[in-house]
Amino acid sequence: MRRITMACRVALTALLIALFTAPGTASAVTPRSANGAHVVTQKWLGDRTMDLTISSTALGRDAMVRLIVPPGWSPESGRSWPVVYLLHGANDDADYTAWTKFTDIQRFARDKHVIIAMPTADTFGFYSDWLHGKPAWQTFHLDELPQILERGYHASDQRAVAGLSMGGFGAMRYAELRPGMFSAAASYSGLLDTTFPAVPQALQLLMFARGLDPNALWGDPNRESVIWQQNNPIAHVRELRGTRLFFSSGNGKPGKLDKPGKGFDPVEGVMGTVTKMFTDSLQKAGIPATTDLYGDGTHDWPYWQRELHRSWPLLTQGFTR
Repeated sequence: MRRITMACRVALTALLIALFTAPGTASAVTPRSANGAHVVTQKWLGDRTMDLTISSTALGRDAMVRLIVPPGWSPESGRSWPVVYLLHGANDDADYTAWTKFTDIQRFARDKHVIIAMPTADTFGFYSDWLHGKPAWQTFHLDELPQILERGYHASDQRAVAGLSMGGFGAMRYAELRPGMFSAAASYSGLLDTTFPAVPQALQLLMFARGLDPNALWGDPNRESVIWQQNNPIAHVRELRGTRLFFSSGNGKPGKLDKPGKGFDPVEGVMGTVTKMFTDSLQKAGIPATTDLYGDGTHDWPYWQRELHRSWPLLTQGFTR
């Protein structure tokens, strides 16, 4: 009887490992966060890239996360790896797939001994716990997802975060909200001052165009101005002391990475202005930062890919293998 029991246990273990690791299949594993968020399915897209579907308590629905795991990673590994979170921008239908769709991150990561996590934030989630009801993106990204990665995917407590545009906002806001959670944070063309002239109105118009309640995020910009300031990265720069920081942006004029004939980009013009304001505020507060305000350049992926490469040593400095 003991032999039969042992054989059954071995067979069951082999089956679970097969379900966990077979490329192109959904897995039966269910790593959970403290509040009950859990993995519903896991699908391999290649030998080191997988998509997770997570049933999120904070969001009240399923949410997607794309992972690139490091060389040597396996479900039965006895070790853990640091995590670099890459956040996507607004109004990008590619969503959590954007970094793999528009950059060379998969090739770049071939020799990188970190887990790269690319979570959804919807096309306009703005990395916030919304004022009026769900979604609660901060809770999903800062509590549920790290716990799931640590409990089921061999993630360590060493972390860095980086993002572009709306994701640049998210990277700095998350680093401010949880001092010490991320050893480094990077913003590429990030919206770092959400009360800059005309920005609140532009954000509300974008929400309206997406069929969303313009006041659902942080309320009315006038009546709830205090809440807008609470969610404004430039108003909380002192919380970044002790975090390694990287900032980059162009000025909106076509640069050498733009296609011929491209005109001035007003979005990058604003991002360049607010990035400079943000780094000036850090300097006044005596907080060091690495900057690459590269002049001519638009709000586009070739620049963000280049800046990820440039900032990578800073993001991963001190990570232990």
